[in-house]
Amino acid sequence: MRPGPPAARRGQAARIDRRLEAFYGPPPRRRSRDALSTLVGAILSQNTSDANSRRALARLRARFRSWEAVRDAPLASLIGAIRPAGLAALRAPRIQAILRRVSAERGALSLTFLRRWPVERARAWLRSLDGVGPKTAAIVLAFGLGKPAFAVDTHVYRVGRRLGLIPGALSVEEAHPWMEELVRPERHGAFHLLLVRHGREICKAARPRCHLCPVRRLCDFYAARVPARAGRRAP
Repeated sequence: MRPGPPAARRGQAARIDRRLEAFYGPPPRRRSRDALSTLVGAILSQNTSDANSRRALARLRARFRSWEAVRDAPLASLIGAIRPAGLAALRAPRIQAILRRVSAERGALSLTFLRRWPVERARAWLRSLDGVGPKTAAIVLAFGLGKPAFAVDTHVYRVGRRLGLIPGALSVEEAHPWMEELVRPERHGAFHLLLVRHGREICKAARPRCHLCPVRRLCDFYAARVPARAGRRAP
């Protein structure tokens, strides 16, 4: 079994969390959604922009009055509704298959039963759904069910590795339980959102704006760059 995060990294994560919140302000509270809406929204957001996934979800809600209507709709109609998200021909049957499974297993289109389950049991059930990976499952747990889970998307993975919070040897999938151990459960959702925002605005993939970064003094990536730059400036 891989050892958990050392105490020094836990302290570093807590300091980074505080500084990012002081810099950006507390993340706005997400509009309350039921877990099933969170799940469908997360599926629509995979490998696409937030704007496109929100547009697709809005079109789906406008066209269909209930999840039962989405479940029973002609496939072509659902594909047309969610087309802005991209890969609609792949996502639409997955969404309908999930809705049909929930109906068959629970007798109603709701995921509220997962609130009563322990986190790992709920996670395993979500991961058993076609098209639901560790990030999507964590989003539903954290933002749809209010359970302690840390979603690691491309921004969180990149920023976390640069900061030194996520060891370089860890895969994206392995980073999920690591971050859940590293960060206090009550901060899972907020710190996730702060890291995502930081990755979009400052710690960009191609050109990180280190001179603007409020946590550069706590960052392994920045520490490695500073001596190199100083050396180039030396006579």
